[in-house]
Amino acid sequence: MVFRLVLGCGTVGRQTIARLPECDGRLLVVTEDAQTVETLRDESIPARAGDPTDLDLLEGIDRPGVVFVAGDRTDRNRIALERARERFPTASIVAYLGGKPTPEDRTTFDELADRVVDPELALGDAVLEEATSSAADAAIRLRRHLQGLEGPLAVVMHDNPDPDAIASAVALAGIAESVGLSADPCYFGQISHQENRAMVNVLDLDLRNLEPDASLSEYGAFALVDHSRPGVNDQLPEDLHVDIVIDHHPPRGPVPSDYVDLREHAGATSTVLTEYLERFEPAFDRAVATALLYGIRVDTDEFTREVSAADFEAAATLWPHVDTDVLRRIEQPSLEGETLETIARAIKNREQRGSVAAASAGRIGDRDALPQAADRLLTMEGVDTSLVFGFIEEMVFVSARSRAADVDLGETLRDAFDRIGSAGGHADMAGAQLEIGILGTADDEQVDSIVSVVEEVITDRFFEAIESQPGTPVGSYTQTSEVLFSLEEPDAE
Repeated sequence: MVFRLVLGCGTVGRQTIARLPECDGRLLVVTEDAQTVETLRDESIPARAGDPTDLDLLEGIDRPGVVFVAGDRTDRNRIALERARERFPTASIVAYLGGKPTPEDRTTFDELADRVVDPELALGDAVLEEATSSAADAAIRLRRHLQGLEGPLAVVMHDNPDPDAIASAVALAGIAESVGLSADPCYFGQISHQENRAMVNVLDLDLRNLEPDASLSEYGAFALVDHSRPGVNDQLPEDLHVDIVIDHHPPRGPVPSDYVDLREHAGATSTVLTEYLERFEPAFDRAVATALLYGIRVDTDEFTREVSAADFEAAATLWPHVDTDVLRRIEQPSLEGETLETIARAIKNREQRGSVAAASAGRIGDRDALPQAADRLLTMEGVDTSLVFGFIEEMVFVSARSRAADVDLGETLRDAFDRIGSAGGHADMAGAQLEIGILGTADDEQVDSIVSVVEEVITDRFFEAIESQPGTPVGSYTQTSEVLFSLEEPDAE
């Protein structure tokens, strides 16, 4: 709940205050005009008679999240702004410049206020937007947080990042650079999906690929995008201090970060970063805008999956700045032979029970082929839920898709695999990552036998979890499973 403090109540301020009670959170207006205080109270608006420039008065007020300096006189607003910044150093301050500002006044307002409302440039509607918009509040808070960090900043995507994570990391790194904080978009693992590689290469995105044992000592701050916990779906230390988290996935536990923006209603993290960029940058970089739009389109499956009004609004904001020719090149890369072989094995090896299909793709070289195989199974007649898994060295990677209204794949895969590995994702798109603890010490003959047992365990656990009610434990294969698997990190793709 945001506490908004209004200092002064001039003509423009009065028009804005009339709408502020509609916002979530607390509100208090402080003004010297006793008649205005009485009028506001009659309208059920909390108001207090007092001098908005009185530091002693401000000392007795709880710390607000947002301060709006809203008197008519420039000289009084300037003093109120100076006192408010002194008393509430971390608050977001929107200050009305007043009618007769000097160049010195403008300099002071620009230095101390997060947003300055200039009567020559803005009228009542703009004032209202600056004072009440949650997006504006978030942008102001992010700017202040970035300005308080010691760089450089590592903006870390989840392992083997998808377009949404890549675009979000590049956008946040650009925002950090715009306020003078050096930043690197970073990831562990590989970008192996051909469309994802095309996106990075064609747009010439500057990413840093971190080795598993990379020293992080060169970075003074860390941000996570498109995931929310260090050590979970990335290779950061679990106890790493995280300064910023921006994500759209529902968290599985407490999010350990100083600045957190989790928007579960958004279909993509790129949607959230688009809102930030719109308020930070006077113009969108063409490559970043193209990457963000592609990230939104992929994560919402062309605006058909878990999409919100915010996703459409972000797409409309980005569209004038997008390079459509480049976007087409990204979306139509050639399909590699290994990917086609993985899809073919999944189709051939599928086991179908009702409208649910599960398949092993056997040994694979590219884990990004699995979601493509799961998507392909989903197009087969009579199938509305699919799961495909494959083996890379001692790891099993699992990808699942669904268009069934009564299936929550994220919960289903957690029920099935959380005790033998890790899993997570959305209702219609999820994944898991499991480690086969004894595969590395087995000879060729034993490997085939172990793989056969693992395939049976994964398939049976998945079907049992699908058939179980939400929250019902899946335990028929626990003993065999715990011998074969050891805990590893999750993968929601």
